[in-house]
Amino acid sequence: MATLLRGEVSVILQPAGTAQYQGAYCPPGVPFKEVRRGPFDGKADIVVRPDADGGLPRHMTFGNGAVVYEHDGRDSKGRAVYRYAPLLSPSHRAVMDGVAEVYADNARAKGEQR
Repeated sequence: MATLLRGEVSVILQPAGTAQYQGAYCPPGVPFKEVRRGPFDGKADIVVRPDADGGLPRHMTFGNGAVVYEHDGRDSKGRAVYRYAPLLSPSHRAVMDGVAEVYADNARAKGEQR
């Protein structure tokens, strides 16, 4: 866990919720559950500083803006929860196409084993 300075709030990154993944790109052959998964899910060594009005930033970006997480309240430990936002993440389509390739390769390998 990160050391907090005065005013900072601990953050936990989580998979997308319904509000974030509804309508997100999912290629054929890939289970929709894969859409929810963000590359930094579970990361908890991040802190955020509230704005002057006390509110937290609406979005948190990583990889020069390629991956976006959206603020979604706080958890029972008081940490700010940010959920993966595939609709706002420019890298989402390319990542999902890569996931589709892995699923296709695995399906082909299973077919050859029979």
